[in-house]
Amino acid sequence: IPDVMGSAATFTLGEIGGMNGRALAVGDVLHVYAHRQSDHASSRLGSDHAFKVPDLEARHVLRITMGPHCTEDFLTQEDMHEFLNATWSVHYNSSRTGIRLIGPRPSWARQDGGDAGLHPSNVHDNAYVFGAIDFTGDMPVILGPDGPSLGGFVCPAAVIEADRWKLGQLKAGDSVQFMPMTERQAVAIARQRTTDIERKSSAVFSKSRVVQRKPENPIVLEVNDICVRRAAQDSLLIEFGPNTLDLELRLRVNALETSISADGDLGVLEMTAGIRSLLIRRDSNCCTLSEFVKLLEPHLTHALVATPQVSSRTVYLPLSWDDPACREAIERYTQSVRSDAPWCPDNIEFIRRINGLEDRQAVKDIVFAAEYFVMGLGDVYLGAPVATPVDPRQRLVTTKYNPARTWTAANSVGIGGAYMCIYGMEGPGGYQFVGRTLQVWNQYLRGKAFTKPWLLRNFDRIRFFEVDAKELLEMREEFRCGALEVQIEDGTFNYESYKTFLTEQETEIAQWQRHRRTAFAEELDDWKARGLLTFELDDFEGAESAMADQIDQPFVSSPLTGSVWTVSVEPGQVVKAGDVLFVLESMKAEFPVTAPSAGVVKEVLVAKGQVVQTGQPLVVAA
Repeated sequence: IPDVMGSAATFTLGEIGGMNGRALAVGDVLHVYAHRQSDHASSRLGSDHAFKVPDLEARHVLRITMGPHCTEDFLTQEDMHEFLNATWSVHYNSSRTGIRLIGPRPSWARQDGGDAGLHPSNVHDNAYVFGAIDFTGDMPVILGPDGPSLGGFVCPAAVIEADRWKLGQLKAGDSVQFMPMTERQAVAIARQRTTDIERKSSAVFSKSRVVQRKPENPIVLEVNDICVRRAAQDSLLIEFGPNTLDLELRLRVNALETSISADGDLGVLEMTAGIRSLLIRRDSNCCTLSEFVKLLEPHLTHALVATPQVSSRTVYLPLSWDDPACREAIERYTQSVRSDAPWCPDNIEFIRRINGLEDRQAVKDIVFAAEYFVMGLGDVYLGAPVATPVDPRQRLVTTKYNPARTWTAANSVGIGGAYMCIYGMEGPGGYQFVGRTLQVWNQYLRGKAFTKPWLLRNFDRIRFFEVDAKELLEMREEFRCGALEVQIEDGTFNYESYKTFLTEQETEIAQWQRHRRTAFAEELDDWKARGLLTFELDDFEGAESAMADQIDQPFVSSPLTGSVWTVSVEPGQVVKAGDVLFVLESMKAEFPVTAPSAGVVKEVLVAKGQVVQTGQPLVVAA
């Protein structure tokens, strides 16, 4: 298998790596690579290291490090106590992307996320670590190996490296508890795991005893207006200034990133910039995070002043307004995730209402007039930009979906908080849709625009022009093959000139922001009055046994926990053995439920969109 971007791993959502970027299928031929004895340790297990079958019950306890957002500016002490002491249940909408959890809802330490969004879980987009526990609204999601790289939600903790294998063993309905560890403990456990693997010991899979420890303070350093937070046992999240949208903060992040990149002696493995933050992952075997921060301190002085001027191209992209693919995603969400969401069934109408605009056309006029400044890449996935209008008078502010969508069409365009995002690929998401555009990722580098797999660069400016849905599909096919070029103009962004512009337009900007805040507050009050501010999943525990006790006739039961995606039968219908009766959706896959034998349907016990438990009766047959 050829390496893609330095790896032979398979990322099926992005269609990258492995066997043409897909899962293995019937008919594929696998070859065994022959290692010389000098290249590969003996596969024989010595008698002194007897290997036992792994104890998969260990998956029910996940050891975590605290941070970056477990502090009282985001979550209350009571929230964190409940988070650490609750027994969580794995939601059926879970996969390698993320493990969704059902449990207590936080009360939160603040009313909303400000410019980042209406819900208090919303933050200005920052990079995520693998294993981060991400509150997408009121629902926590453990980000898996196929999870997003950048996003705008509070993350109070992260699963330690040595326990990430457990994420692949969890299934719908499993119970999970969290056990906080210190950074030093997490690093020591990782080293012991490496030793156990080298010794071929099954201790690596041993069950963790639940012992409540006092959570470790995630704040490693505060200097000037810079806060350095622990994001994982090997990662730091460096945040700049107040929790507001300010282009100066992003340019200060760039100054720090540039300074660190020039220093090759820090053991930095990777850096990812966010709106007002920089995530740094480094080799945890070299030193502790506290020691690493001391090495960083000289570079922090470079971050006190914004980079005065950056390269800034203008990229013109087509946009299919209110695209059918966006409407399909909204319909799926309404059916299988949340039917009472106030932004459904029309995201554009929601954007109009929450920003106090006169009509839908006003929303459209702003979207097509705005010049979007790219502040981050890889937002959610694959080269996806997170951008905000250069002119504050064109910043539409929304909230993100709560909980997030399970499906979004590739290259959908949405607004969340004050930010615009183009989704790099098919996957989950939370931004309010306005339309769909061209691909922002092409791993085969087809066309002049793709000197690298990603189309856009940090600090680019995006301008949209309108096309209809059919025209966009044709353009997408041509662009994928390199037969269509997009207009790109070189340029620069000068921060001093931008500050002058803000001063000149200060009165109009302030007037628009006051109007927007008033509409935002009215929407929030309406949510509170209707009980829609928060979202709690229904508790289906016990539904299986209660219904089963009431049925004494033959029936077909659900083989798993999930949502009823389709119902293919009705009372009185004659079915044959093997006929598909239902299709269930679980763990981001569809599962047909078939008739075990011939018969006549007497009663259908479930409806489309209903959540069912393993063993729950679905149909009674005569």
